[in-house]
Amino acid sequence: MTSEAKVDNVTAVMKVMAVLEGLDIDHESSLADLSQRAMMSKSTAYRFLQTLKNLGYVAQDPDNEKYRLTMKAFVLGSSALGNMDLIKMADPDMAALSTLTREAVHLGTLDIATGEIVYVHKYNSHFNLCMNTRIGDRTPAHTTAMGKALMAYMSEPQLEHVLAKMPLEARTERTLTSVEALREHFAVTRETGLSEDLEEMDDGVCCFATPIFDHTGKAIAALSMSIPTIRYHQDITHEYQRILCESGRNISSNLGWKPKR
Repeated sequence: MTSEAKVDNVTAVMKVMAVLEGLDIDHESSLADLSQRAMMSKSTAYRFLQTLKNLGYVAQDPDNEKYRLTMKAFVLGSSALGNMDLIKMADPDMAALSTLTREAVHLGTLDIATGEIVYVHKYNSHFNLCMNTRIGDRTPAHTTAMGKALMAYMSEPQLEHVLAKMPLEARTERTLTSVEALREHFAVTRETGLSEDLEEMDDGVCCFATPIFDHTGKAIAALSMSIPTIRYHQDITHEYQRILCESGRNISSNLGWKPKR
């Protein structure tokens, strides 16, 4: 291969990454905005987008013609998730929580494209009566403590975008299905650092969660504990909530987060 061909290949790879990174930042983008962000002509951006669409990494909304990343892109990234700092940093605290409480402990991230929480790491409950989940499971964010914990710390434009696309369907009779009710919950979460799901996803199961922040202060994941209702309304639960929030702050600190003074 000639040196010129090598340069062309490197340039093409860099342009593809610029397109993907542009979509990662904006989550949904028009051809014009994306070409501007990636610093390439519309025709060049269009060619790369069509290739990525054909490969299944990018989808286009038929109504507004904007582009977004697909779950195939997420799956590709999640294959390396076990080596990421997030799980490495979270695992010791999650293990300690599991040992101390014997309840189910979860780590989840929010898929903004679908409005779902994705479970990326977990410790199972030591009890027979417990919540059963698998890594990779997905749940509507508005029904979960983790989803509400993460949405509470979104920017207003991003939150409006997510809520507008999210069908607020009821999973149980206790599910919050109005934007007003969710916003009230978000306000409490921002004040306390804790979000609750009181049988909103599954009857008989309660959950509480706290956000995990990266070095930029962005809420990138949530840490939660799930407890059957029969064990939830006990004095010890308040201590578990305190420890969970402390663990969330510790994980965030290890990821480079510094709390605002």
